[in-house]
Order: sequence, then C-alpha cells, then structure tokens
Amino acid sequence: MNRGYELHTLKVGLNFTRNFSYILVDNASRQAAVVDPAWDLDVILDKIRALGVELTTILLTHSHDDHVNRVDALLQIYPAAQVYMSKQEIVTYGFSCANLFPFGDGEMIWLGETPITCLVTAGHTAGGACFLLEDDLLSGDTVFIEGCGICDTVGGSPVQMYESLQKIRRLVAPHVRVFPGHSYGKEPGAPLRVLLSSNIYFQFEKVEHFVQFRMRKNQRGSLNFK
Repeated sequence: MNRGYELHTLKVGLNFTRNFSYILVDNASRQAAVVDPAWDLDVILDKIRALGVELTTILLTHSHDDHVNRVDALLQIYPAAQVYMSKQEIVTYGFSCANLFPFGDGEMIWLGETPITCLVTAGHTAGGACFLLEDDLLSGDTVFIEGCGICDTVGGSPVQMYESLQKIRRLVAPHVRVFPGHSYGKEPGAPLRVLLSSNIYFQFEKVEHFVQFRMRKNQRGSLNFK
C-alpha cells in the first residue's frame, strides 16, 4: 500500500487490563505520534527508538486512566511533544497535562505531511474521539471490532453513542481499517465494511432500539456485546 504513513500496534497492559496503544509515523519527516499511551512505558519507548523516529505528538481518544496514564511520563522524556484531546473531554473531566491542545469536531492535525482528522464521537465519554487517517481509524473506546464502548460511565450516553456510530458510517469509507483501544476476541485492523455487517451495534436503524439494547439489564458482562 503506497501511503505516506506507517501505523504500528502495541499491546500494553497491567494484570487483567489489556489495551492497544499505537504509534503513527509520517514517512516524509519521520515524526511520530503515540495514540493513548498507557501502562507499559518501556514497550512504547523501545518501539519509538527501534523505529528511529522523533516523537512530536500524543493523541488521546478520551481521558480514562487506562488510555492516558503514561502521558506525563512520556512528556518527561519528550517535553516538546504536543498533546491533543477534544475540548469537550477536557472541559467535562478536567483533564490536564503539559502542552495540551484542545480540538473540535472535524479539525485536522498534521503529523509532518500526514493529515489526521479529529472526529468527536461522544457516547462512551462526553468528548471521546476517533482519529481518521487515509486508510485507518483509531477508534479508542467508541467502537471495537466486536461492539461498542459502554455508555454508563460518567458523561456517557447511549443516544450520543448511536449518533457517533452513525457519524462513522457516514464519514468513514468502507475500506478504512478500524484500530480500537481494546480487543474482545478479534484483532484490530478489520475494515469498516466488516463491522457494518457483523458488529451488532451498526445494525440498529432507530435510536430507541439501540438504546434499549445497549443499556439492557442482566448482561453477562458490560463488554458482552451480544
């Protein structure tokens, strides 16, 4: 695939918590961004050094601890790196760190010569976001390959989650690969067209049916999607 960037997947975690962080590299400048740095700082640093890139950017899909708990540690090593989170997320939860830049829905960030479109996709949190590239969507806890994020945390909303999934359906091309913050049986990187046919949360045509199902009682687990 001839494109101007590389995307590297990192499995990080602590005990039973497992996340995916990502490193995005602009091929022209060799500038790099880390998406949702958490848990295993050494894993992240080792990959940055192995790639021989300059970390200039940190992209945060939302403010939950398991997605941001290595931001400050990275900034101690790369103090000039700029951190991006949606304005709504920052305002709602009071997230703060050095070099923090808020963005709004549809705004573009440039990593060297690579454009990154910020999509605010509330639902899991009040200002959760996805980052859209030419061929890839970094979706945090908005949408997983198997389902979507829970909506009963502080600031969460199943109505907004429904609207966010409709936004993804509307704005993201079917070939774009989806890279979420967690895996619940399927590896990241499936094209959106697969999710549109197999992910149950894309099947609801009416918001009230979506809300009833996402918030149904007696689920075997909050991440049991069916």
